[in-house]
Parts: sequence; structure tokens; C-alpha cells
Amino acid sequence: MGAIASRYRVSNTGLTSTDIQNIENENKRENPGTLDELHKKTKEVMPVNFEGGKLMFNKGISNHFQMSHTLTMSSAQNGYKLGATYIGTKQISPTEAFPVVLGDVDPSGNVNFNIIHQLTQEIRVKGAAQVQECKLTTTQGTVEYKGSDYTAALTFAKPDLNDKSAVIVGHYLQSVTKRLALGAELVYQSGMRVMGGEIAIASAAGRYTMDDSEVSATVGAAGFHLCYFKQASEQLQIVAEIDTSFRGMESVGTIGYQVNIPKADLMFRGMVDSNWNIGAVLEKKLQPLPFTFALSGMANQAKQQFKFGCGLIIC
Repeated sequence: MGAIASRYRVSNTGLTSTDIQNIENENKRENPGTLDELHKKTKEVMPVNFEGGKLMFNKGISNHFQMSHTLTMSSAQNGYKLGATYIGTKQISPTEAFPVVLGDVDPSGNVNFNIIHQLTQEIRVKGAAQVQECKLTTTQGTVEYKGSDYTAALTFAKPDLNDKSAVIVGHYLQSVTKRLALGAELVYQSGMRVMGGEIAIASAAGRYTMDDSEVSATVGAAGFHLCYFKQASEQLQIVAEIDTSFRGMESVGTIGYQVNIPKADLMFRGMVDSNWNIGAVLEKKLQPLPFTFALSGMANQAKQQFKFGCGLIIC
């Protein structure tokens, strides 16, 4: 009787069971990710420019351990860095394993260290530290909780007992529908160098996802950040970004694109912004060799500044 009644109710609405299933799938809410990744799609398209020459050699020691050697030669930076990455045996998914420990050190003793560990399916912790000139300059710890349709995170950074200073950041991102996610950020900072001894800044965030595009934004007392991502074709991605600071009374608009040609093992990223900066990066895989060749160029016609770089990545 229950099955007959169910079919009768469906037929009365004029919808088939397939239609109802499609509607339920359309309204099903998923985890929206973290607020830090709100503008991730736009940022990944923008080129990361570099100057001078760069040589990077990555060597897998085992299934869980990898070493890297990076040599940089430019007017801003010259030197060598030794890096290491360890991936643990706790398999969360076919593409994720924890803990992940990575870091690098240069001949001057400057160290960068990061660790990421998935304690449970819902809880992830992150830690970072930086040592410059034998002094611990940066420390940061983050705890993330991922629910079925929301993510909450708390970050504690730069604690200094002598200065009685610290930075605490709280994030929350909620899937309202399958396409819409809304969230908020609260930043609290205390210290002797902060006017009044302490300050708190709140901002709101949102992201709307369509079939082949995405709009994301953050708005707060400090300013607003608006991003647009468009998958124009299988090979072409186009993005636009506006970043406005109320305090600095400055706004910068940027347009970028990425062209990926798999048959040629070629990827090209380019950008131009309202400050007359033009940048581009070309990456070419030199098959069948395990080499990737990179060219970078950046120019500012108004300031008469031009930078060029070339690099080789060996994996």
C-alpha cells in the first residue's frame, strides 16, 4: 500500500520519480570547503611571476618521502634551498594521505616548516613556523572542523608573551544551497603596537557556483574582494578580480587567463591590472624527458620596469 500511495502522490504532482530525484540532487548541500579557499579557482589561473634564473630538482626517495633542490639567481634573491616532503600512511581518500610534513632550509639557516594532519574525517590541524636569522619569527596553528555542509576554522598566530600580542582568526562557511555558500570571518589582534591595545575586524563572504563559472566575494570594514571565474572552453579559463582597500583608498582590478594545450604539453597564464602591470608565464613539458621549462615576463609601462625569468624543473 505504501508504494502504491507513493506512486499516486507522484502522479498527482505531475512529476516522475526521476524528476523528484533530480530535484533532490540539485538541492543537496555539500561541504563548501574552507574560507581560505573561497577565491581558489581565480588565484590558480593568475600567473606567478619570477625574475632571473631558477633551477628546481625534485627526487622521490620513497613512496612517502621526497627531496627538492632549488637554485635561484636574480637581482632580488640569490641562493640555494633544500626542501623535504613527507607523506604519511593514513589514507583518507585515493588522493589524500596524512600527516603531511614539508619544509625547506637555506645555507644561512633560515627554515620554513609546515605540517598538516587529518585527525578524524571531520577534524584537520595545521601548523607552520618560520626561523629567520636564528630567530623564531612566525608561528601559526589552525584547527578545522568539516561538517556535512559547513566548515569552521580557528587560527592562532604570532603569539608573543613579552609583547602580550597575538592574532586570532575565526572562519565559518555554510552551504545554503548546492550552488550558494555564505560565511563570515572575525580577526582579533592584540598587542602594544595596536592602537587601543586590541582590535577586531569582521567580514562577510559568499560564493555562487554555476555550471561553468563562479563568483566569490568578501566584504568587511577593511574593504572588499570580488572574483569571477569562467571556464570558457576545455582549454581556456578566464578570471577577473577587484580588490579594494577602504583604509588605503585604493582599488586594483585584474584580468587573467589560462590556456592549456594538452597535446602540446603547454600551459600559458597571463594577466593585466589597472596599475599597468602585465605578466605572463609559459610552462612547457619536454616529453619524454622529465623536464618542465618555464618562461616568465612582467612589465610596468608607467614605471618603465621590466622583469624576465627562465626556469627548469626536473622531476
